[in-house]
Amino acid sequence: MNDITIEPQHASEGTDDDFFDDIRGKWVKLEAERRQTPEYRINNMEYDMSQADWFLSKVRGSDTYAQNLYAALCNNSFQKQDVWLILKDVYWSCTWRSAGGIVADLQDKGGDYMDWYCSGIGDGLGNGDTDGSRNFVSEGTVTDEIAADLALLSWRVADEPNSV
Repeated sequence: MNDITIEPQHASEGTDDDFFDDIRGKWVKLEAERRQTPEYRINNMEYDMSQADWFLSKVRGSDTYAQNLYAALCNNSFQKQDVWLILKDVYWSCTWRSAGGIVADLQDKGGDYMDWYCSGIGDGLGNGDTDGSRNFVSEGTVTDEIAADLALLSWRVADEPNSV
């Protein structure tokens, strides 16, 4: 098999790191703009969590709480306790990857979704809670504390038939 070398097509092209830094920068800018739109704020549990200082304080102050929030976001749908949205049968949910990203964003420590992704899978799979001392829970589990705090934000875990 021949070694294949890919040469830049133009002398002005930068490194792969420059390319990915540029893409990441553009993504961050687009995401910041999206979060400023009125549509982002409607029926969006991520937005509601990000606006409650007491909630952010809990996510930032405890990795156990952050992981339990990540686990709750996985495999569940949520419903805003708003009469119109309930009557319209409207739900909010996210993927496991998005859940990890949401928690990382709420923590605001410079991390990303991989800090939480699959953190509840269990012993030997890299979640850092091999002896159970960190009180991590499996994906889909909603602890009483998380359920109570989401209720304070006017959200509840829903029994939606098509949850993620």
